[in-house]
Amino acid sequence: MTIEELKYPIGQADIPEKITKKNIEDWISDLERFPQELEFLTRDLSENQLDTPYRESGWTIRQVIHHCYDSHHNSYTRFKWALTENKPVIKAYYEEIWAELNDAKSAPIFLSIDALKALHSKWVYFLRDLTDNDLEKTFIHPSGNEEVSLKENIGIYAWHCQHHYAHIEQLMIRKNWK
Repeated sequence: MTIEELKYPIGQADIPEKITKKNIEDWISDLERFPQELEFLTRDLSENQLDTPYRESGWTIRQVIHHCYDSHHNSYTRFKWALTENKPVIKAYYEEIWAELNDAKSAPIFLSIDALKALHSKWVYFLRDLTDNDLEKTFIHPSGNEEVSLKENIGIYAWHCQHHYAHIEQLMIRKNWK
């Protein structure tokens, strides 16, 4: 496999220009299933397996799981900002540095999986109640001052779930752990 295939096993996020209600329903469904699917995928992994990078110079499975919680927690907050402020400039974070912190490198994965279950339950409940007008609201990402609508961000995070799930699953397949 090429480094690009290892980095992006499902390809880059491809959010359609015209986002339909069906897209949004499918993406919310992806968000709803992700924590349980991640738990099921990783439940039998040993500590050594959890500390295996999914690619050379990449994060370990443990770091990927903790990153998912950190990233999704930040995204949930961004949704709240976009709904309560006019085009807020969000606070970015240094995910590469966060992944090097002690909790990301050594904490039990159940901490982030359980947190993802709670967060995604609340997030999905919240998302299912958004109106078409709500979904058009935006925030500004400080890198490049890119304006992101909430409906786009649902798609980005559905992709994010599948992207990191594939990192772990593909490593497990390559190592014959699955």
